[in-house]
This record gives sequence, structure tokens and C-alpha cells, in this order.
Amino acid sequence: MNGFGTIITGIGVLFLFLGNLGVLRLPDVYNRIQAGTKCTTLGAFLAILGIGILEPSWFWKACLIALFVMATNPISSHAIARASNKIGVPLCHKTVVDQTKDFKKDRKT
Repeated sequence: MNGFGTIITGIGVLFLFLGNLGVLRLPDVYNRIQAGTKCTTLGAFLAILGIGILEPSWFWKACLIALFVMATNPISSHAIARASNKIGVPLCHKTVVDQTKDFKKDRKT
């Protein structure tokens, strides 16, 4: 089981690294939030689950923490993106489609 736990933790760490790389490389806050949310949610879930596999006495605690991360990370990222949109943080100049422009017109400031 130690090998399986190590592999799961390693895959999780790889996803966390790729998410951080995306946050550094992507052009605007909305793309960065997307990279940060998808990669870090899966990466943290796998890393925590792998640690739970490596330490069987922590397994159920690790599962509970991983479920908490899976539930709260996307919600918090959505709140950040919505707040950024609401205060008018601009999209990248290369953005082709702005699906929130209709919401911006209807919003009263």
C-alpha cells in the first residue's frame, strides 16, 4: 500500500505544481482562477488522500479534509471571480467572448 499511496501523493503534487504554473503564466485574473481551482482542487484531494493511504490511522480524517477541500475550493474561487467581475477587473485583451457582458448591462451600480 505504501507504493500506491506514494503514487497518489505524487500525482497530487504534480497537479498542484501545474496549477501554480498556470497561475504564474496565464494572462488575467479569470484564467488564473480557473487554473488555480481545477488543478489545486484535484491536486490537494489526491495529495491528502495519498497521505491518508500512507498513514492508515489518519485515513478517515484525511478523507474528511479532502471532501472539505473539494466542496470549498470551487465555491471560494467562484466568489473571487464574481467579486472581480463586479468591481470591473478587465478581461485579457485576447479574450474573444465575454459571456458576462449581459449581466454587466443589467447590473445597477
